[in-house]
Amino acid sequence: MQAHILCSRQTLASAALFASVAFTPATLWAQGASGNVPNDYYRAELVILQRLVDPAGIEEQMTNKSVEPVEAAGKTLWVEQESGERVTELNLVPRNQLHLGEAANRLERSGNYRVLASAGWYEAFPPDYEGEPLRVAIGDWLAESGQRAVEGQITIDRQRYLHVNVQLNHWAVSDDPEAVPAEPETPPQTEAVAEFSDQDSGNTLDSETGGSASEGTGTAYQLRPAPVELVTWIRETRRMRSEEIHFIDSPTVGVLVFFKKIEG
Repeated sequence: MQAHILCSRQTLASAALFASVAFTPATLWAQGASGNVPNDYYRAELVILQRLVDPAGIEEQMTNKSVEPVEAAGKTLWVEQESGERVTELNLVPRNQLHLGEAANRLERSGNYRVLASAGWYEAFPPDYEGEPLRVAIGDWLAESGQRAVEGQITIDRQRYLHVNVQLNHWAVSDDPEAVPAEPETPPQTEAVAEFSDQDSGNTLDSETGGSASEGTGTAYQLRPAPVELVTWIRETRRMRSEEIHFIDSPTVGVLVFFKKIEG
């Protein structure tokens, strides 16, 4: 497993070296006839990846961890509905215009990664900027829970430096179906049952073995589709340097981040 991850990281580093698509100021924010670039104006780019590994081989087991709540997102960055339609509230540029576009392509060609989302947009990030959380819902559709496999949010703030906070959960369908009592055909006769004692019914309560008077009554159980379980998550805030590629990751999900300051 460690060797596989090391190989994947080498692939990532190699791809980053080739992420050299030139920025073209002519593609700025569709600013109309003004032509004036705002102060503290940046090109922000995010590429969200899924590392193609067998979840069973991941050392970081999340089954027994409680899922930390993710704050309600303020804007939609990239949400894929059940139909596959993408929803966003940002003016995203095409993937082939991204600085990270070639890196994303190389990672996919390596066979070790799957690109789930590639987003780039222009925005002003002045000092002391507090960004709204950007909602993300991507990856496979999990019909059992009516959600995407990777969900969460990404927030961009600026103090002296830009900071990116990533909170993503990676979900998968559990292998174990859940057993639940079958729906009774008739309402339970609670009053009638209460009139019988253990001696009358012939049932006894065995405190040693954990049995109960209800055992042996023929209660039927049925299996319903397995619930989803947490595979991995990302909970990290990282300081960003402009024009450097940063990688925030977990064993199965990673986020490439790139900012470029746009000069007027």
